[in-house]
Amino acid sequence: MTGEFPRHSGASRKKTSAPGPGQESRGVFNCVTLNLPRVPARVSEALVLRTYPLKEADLIVSFLTRDQGKLRGVAKRARRPKSSFGAGLERLSHVRMAYFQRETRELVNLDSCELIRSQFDLVSDYRAGVALDYFAEVADQLLPAAEPGERFFRLLLAVLDYLRPAGGDDPAAAPLSGRVWRAVTYFSLWAVRLSGWLPELHVCLGCGSLLDEPEPGEKPERAFFQRGRAGLLCSHCRHAMAAGSSWELSAESRNTAAEMLRRPVAQLSQTDWVQTTAADLRRFLVQQIESHVERKLVTARLLEESEG
Repeated sequence: MTGEFPRHSGASRKKTSAPGPGQESRGVFNCVTLNLPRVPARVSEALVLRTYPLKEADLIVSFLTRDQGKLRGVAKRARRPKSSFGAGLERLSHVRMAYFQRETRELVNLDSCELIRSQFDLVSDYRAGVALDYFAEVADQLLPAAEPGERFFRLLLAVLDYLRPAGGDDPAAAPLSGRVWRAVTYFSLWAVRLSGWLPELHVCLGCGSLLDEPEPGEKPERAFFQRGRAGLLCSHCRHAMAAGSSWELSAESRNTAAEMLRRPVAQLSQTDWVQTTAADLRRFLVQQIESHVERKLVTARLLEESEG
């Protein structure tokens, strides 16, 4: 009897010396590598944010997981017609992503993805399609890498669910255009809030006076914002600082923001949303985002122009 390791395809083998005369075979085998099935190190629920071409057939995928935060990975052969990833890597697809993650590498290796829900039915509307681009761009720019942020993940799911009402073609449901503007405003507000950049909307940044508690018989104090400033200014401070162009944030929009911070997007009191509804609030929030990421949001301008 020899002590040679049994032959298995793909496994490394080492020989042990045969037992000498008078010695018993102890059955010692030097197993270097076992031929085990390839199992993904992690499976996470995720939303695809963006993809970039790599080489001839690969993709770099930026995706937001529920438990691991934003990650980037390589999907090999994902651009081939018969790719196993299929439509799972489309923008904002809700998937279960299987991937291998190593501590020494920035990019993970994507193994497969199981599609939970596609946003394909929303893309047929141009305005809704641009809104999806806006959600993805803001999330990709705001979120740090590999930092868990389940609340941001749930925010994206909430606005995507709202854009697609349970009633489907129910004529009583709000028009898609109105749902888009409500969802975009709600998402923008909470994206800034969850990033820690939302200033107090009822206090003047300059003098600290309350904007929404006027004297009896008087109207609420007007509030203004300027690019590059983190908060709002009252009329007096606006004139005193005179630091370039400014825009007014109406009392109605400030009240809308306060309600959005208390209620889910589907339960807001105002239902007949159009582009002009809280447009000043959206402009203020987009400026806050652009100021902190230090770049212009391409989709924000396209979205406002989509009404035309």
